Amino acid sequence: MTPRIGFALSAAAALLATCVVPSGAPACCPAPPSGKPVVNADQSVIMIWDATAKTQHFIRQASFQSDADDFGFLVPTPTQPALDEAGNEAFPFLHKLTEPETKLLHRPSGGMGCGCSRVSTKSAAPAAEVVKVLEEKLVAGLHAVVLQADSADALVDWLKERGYAYSPRIKAWAKPYVQAGWKITALKVAKDELGDDRQENKKVTAAALRLTFKTDRPIFPYREPDSKSAAEALGVKQRLLRIYFLADARYQGNLTKEVPWTGQVAWSGKLDVEDRQKAIELLKLPESTGPAEWWLTEFEDNWPYEVAPADVVFSRDPNQATVKRPPIIQYISAAEPVEAMAYALAAVVALPPLVRRVCRARNGARTK
Repeated sequence: MTPRIGFALSAAAALLATCVVPSGAPACCPAPPSGKPVVNADQSVIMIWDATAKTQHFIRQASFQSDADDFGFLVPTPTQPALDEAGNEAFPFLHKLTEPETKLLHRPSGGMGCGCSRVSTKSAAPAAEVVKVLEEKLVAGLHAVVLQADSADALVDWLKERGYAYSPRIKAWAKPYVQAGWKITALKVAKDELGDDRQENKKVTAAALRLTFKTDRPIFPYREPDSKSAAEALGVKQRLLRIYFLADARYQGNLTKEVPWTGQVAWSGKLDVEDRQKAIELLKLPESTGPAEWWLTEFEDNWPYEVAPADVVFSRDPNQATVKRPPIIQYISAAEPVEAMAYALAAVVALPPLVRRVCRARNGARTK
């Protein structure tokens, strides 16, 4: 029996909503199996930009909302990516670095793994020559296939012939990437193999995966098929996209001149040598990765479930000021210091007589 697979479109996240798939294997650009919806949920991404080498490292830690047992997702990149495992521990480390400071004030009282065995094994006709498999491997518990297609029709045919989920929405999504010569990496996630309770938990979290590729400018593939109906079917109303952007300076993200990106800078500042070294180790990267000094900018985006007009492109921000989160204020009741003062006063009153008694006792002992 072939597994039912849905797509989760992701350039770190692009997802194809409510598509009906009879059977299949993994694929990427969300398309749900047998009418089961899949949508991108909250996502955290680490992007490292080396402006000198024109190289981008893209580390993705994503989650999905789905009724499907397993599904796949597609990640488009401008050039062929190198795929490697990345450390999950880097995400909480960066989160800790950018968390708000806590201040105490007094107030008066009264006041994404999936295995190859999940892939369909049914025979299929040879793929069209216009689709080329550049690489196929198991990485970070995922089955990955890097594809190069000359047309969106050829890509959809390739997916169809191999039991992948497909639909007109996938073709529409893939068309501008294919026309621009981008590569498509198909990754498969199996929900049950990640240990999730499929009866009670609709969220699936994939293992962290690093894609490294050449590009003229850092980019986050923001486009995805219309997922509004799938989000409504799953009862998902909002999601948060968090991007940790590491580069030589503070950067900003843009969609188009007409439609600004909804992402906001939550934190921005230079990392010290020790924090850079720790991040390098957690990400399993060589010491020479990126610029010698790292500037971290954290973006938060309440990513709407709607079709975006473009991908997010990053450029050096004219404003190089640091940004910190507002401090968390914790109020201490006025009664607490009053009580402490009372104890201190009692100690002052009681201590001298006690000291005199001890002295007398010692002097008496000496005279005996």
